[in-house]
Parts: sequence; C-alpha cells; structure tokens
Amino acid sequence: MYAKIILVVLTSVFLVVMPGSCREQVSNVEEQEILSLKNHPTTDAYDGWRLGVQAWTFNRFTFYEAIDKTASLGLDWIEAYPGQRLSEESAGERFDHNLPAQIRTEVKAKLADAGVRIINYGVVKLDNDETKCRKVFDFARDMGIETIVSEPPEKAFDMIEALCDEYKINVAIHNHPKPSHYWNPDTVLKVCKKRSKRIGACADTGHWMRSGLNPVRMLRKLEGRIISLHFKDVVPGKMGLGYHDAVWGTGRCDAEAMLKELHRQNFKGVFSIEYEHNWEKSLPEIRRCIEFFNAIAGNLNPSGWRNLLAKDLSNCYNSDSWQLADGELARKGGGDLWTKAQYGDFVLDLEFKVNKGGNSGVFIRTGDIANWLHTSIEVQVHDSKNGMTRGSCGAIYDCLAPRKDMMKGPGRWNRMTITAEANKIYVVMNGEEIIDMDLDLWTEPHKNPDGTRNKFNTAYKDMPRVGHIGFQDHGDPVWYRNIKIKSLNN
Repeated sequence: MYAKIILVVLTSVFLVVMPGSCREQVSNVEEQEILSLKNHPTTDAYDGWRLGVQAWTFNRFTFYEAIDKTASLGLDWIEAYPGQRLSEESAGERFDHNLPAQIRTEVKAKLADAGVRIINYGVVKLDNDETKCRKVFDFARDMGIETIVSEPPEKAFDMIEALCDEYKINVAIHNHPKPSHYWNPDTVLKVCKKRSKRIGACADTGHWMRSGLNPVRMLRKLEGRIISLHFKDVVPGKMGLGYHDAVWGTGRCDAEAMLKELHRQNFKGVFSIEYEHNWEKSLPEIRRCIEFFNAIAGNLNPSGWRNLLAKDLSNCYNSDSWQLADGELARKGGGDLWTKAQYGDFVLDLEFKVNKGGNSGVFIRTGDIANWLHTSIEVQVHDSKNGMTRGSCGAIYDCLAPRKDMMKGPGRWNRMTITAEANKIYVVMNGEEIIDMDLDLWTEPHKNPDGTRNKFNTAYKDMPRVGHIGFQDHGDPVWYRNIKIKSLNN
C-alpha cells in the first residue's frame, strides 16, 4: 500500500507475445507522460502527512490482528510497540526487537499481504548501553522502520545521536504524563539542542492535556523538532477524573487547531492514532477520527485522494440496492451501483472480497448506464477464471487477460488499483501490475487485437473517455472497502 505512483516519459513499441497475455498488443504509438503504476499508491489525504495506527490501540488483540484492523481502516502505516502478542498461532511469541530472523520473515510476509508498513517502533527502552541500543537499531533497519520512539536518559544522547546518523534512523522522544522525565517540552528541547535533526519529539497530545499543558501551544514550542505524533483528542473521565480518548474534534485538545498549527510549521511526518478507550470495539470511533482528519488535512494541503462514495451513498444511483456500513460496501440485491459523477482520467484504489464462485466487476467510464454493456469498460472481480482467461479476476472483461493470477482466493480481501489515462488502462492487483492496455489497439467491434472475438458492439478505441463508475450486482455476495479516487485531470 505504500509504493509510489511514478510518472514516466517513454517511447514504447509493444510486441506480440503469448495469446491471452496482457501485452498481446502491437503499436508504434509514441506515449508521452504515461502513468506507469507498478504498485499500489499511498492514499493519504494530506500531501506529506502519513496517518497510521499505534498498535497499542489494539493491545487487547495480537499484532497480526492489529495489522488487519489497520488495513481495514484503509491506512498504510502502523507503529508497533514491544511486547504485543504476535499471533494466535504463535503461542507465547511477542513482537519486539528480539524476534529471531525466521519470525521476522513471517512478520514481513504478513505486513506485505495486508499492505501495511511498520513506520515507527516504540515506546521502547534505549539506555546508555550501546550494545543494547544497536540491537534495537539493527531490528529497525531490518524491518524498514524510520523512527524509534523512546524516552532515553539524557546522558545517552551522544551515543544515540551517533547511531541515528550511522543507521539513518530517527529517535523521537515521547512524553508520558507528568511526572515522567519528558512531560514538559522544555526538557525535550534541552536534549535536542545542537543535535542532529534525527533527534526530536514524538508529541503525545493527549498526555499533554493530562499534564495540564495546552497541546497547541506545546506544538508551537516544539516547532522544527517534531518527528512524529501520538495524536489524540481527550475528554474528562467520569466524575471529572482524568481524561480518556474521544473522537477527534469532540474533545479538549482542539484537534483542528493542532492540525492547522502543524500545517503552518510545514511539518512532514507521521500521525499515529493511539486511541485508548473502548478498547475492544473502537473501530467505529477510529473511523470517525480518520474522517475528521481527512476533512481538515485534505483541505489544508490536498493530495487529491478522496472517498469515491458518500457515507449514505447519496452520490450514487440505485443506492437502495447496496449498503455502506462499518466501512464496507455490500450488495443487497436489485442491480448495479453507479456514481452520479463522471470521471475521465483517474486512479481508483479499492479492496474487495467474494465468496467461492462469486462474481462482480468494476465498471469505468460508463457513457450510458442504460446501455452499460456497450459503453463501459469492466474490470472483472471473480474468485476464479470463470472458464475463460479474459474472465479471470483483474481482466478487462472479454478483451484482455491479466498477465498473472493475483487473486488471493474466496473470503480474503484483495487490493486493486485501476488507472485510466487517455487511451491507457492499468490494473495493479495485490502488489503487481497485471494489466497494461492501450485502448487504441481495439479498432473493431467484437474483435480483439489478436483476432479473437469479444461481445461488445463498440470498438474499445471508441469507448467513452469520460463516464460513470459502477459496481456490478451479478447476484453473488461481494464486498468492497476503502474505495478512493484521485483525478488526473487537474
């Protein structure tokens, strides 16, 4: 979920290859500024901010469950902490920097399968023992971690700074509430003074409130030294005792003002959602935090990514036949779902799952909903090959087969990224590009470039280049989630 979209200028000569492959095309057409998608894009709303989850939010669950929950929220990033049970299958195994190599390999595979990256690690102990600290830094480097979150003793920072520069890994000083050593940002600033920019703060905004400090003012005080955040909004507990986490924008921290302050500072970095309330069923509240964050952050410095569908499906036709609940879109029966808006050049990113034998599809650039079969392009969603290579999952239905079967199988979530730009259609599925299609090579109705037949009355080169996006009701159960779109027309 974290590879970048790369814009390349190239001159391509496509050669005929094996029949049924996604490159069964012949063209001497010069392609200028064609968008080449080799993996899934990041879809953060703010250009330069990465929103993830601190796994402590899910400390009642295993680390693998925390990864799955992070993926279900549509987030690409997770901050791990030491000591969380690894998985139900690994009895007694805990996630931390002591994991043996074979377990680390298993963890990396789990992360890759979910499309989630460990971005930070902490709060973990770093002391004045270089051998012990190197073990943490070695682990961070091996796992691709950018920032270690810790509360080291002040006397350790000469050594820690040297390790940060050697490993090119940050150390962010966390603030537990008063009377912990770093509860006051003045102490953090004293430690950071004249040191590498790889030494800075992990600003826990909720703990500042617990320490009687104003979070917006503390962010302002730390300007230039904030590396990451445990971002929180809190409200007083029962009987006015203490604070507990609340949906962002509803608490005492002034979450909107904090985001605007960080924007003013030109902060670039990671926000970890550390939601310490309603522990076992916090996902709906966390989704509301994400909605708040995306609404504010997306207006401050928009990346262009936004949700395709309104929460109540009010921006769709035939919405009564589908439901969007707990972040998942599911058919109820009664026909296809269509966006009212029309889209031309775009990147559409989503996840889906189907049951055994399940069949659905994503329609793009549909010119006439009433005549969708002959005025739209369908990217097939299916659990199998459906008896034909051009009907397998990820195919451009009846026209172009995927170069590789990347379907995980029934009952599992799969990620798909569809890019439409001018005459080009790309599909990336579960981390691999499987479709690279030039519509202009489909010059005749009912005929593919290799001479095989298709069912369409319209030559694909003449298909509309702007139209509705649709989700097919083929009569089988199907689920979609994290459906986001970015226009390429701007």
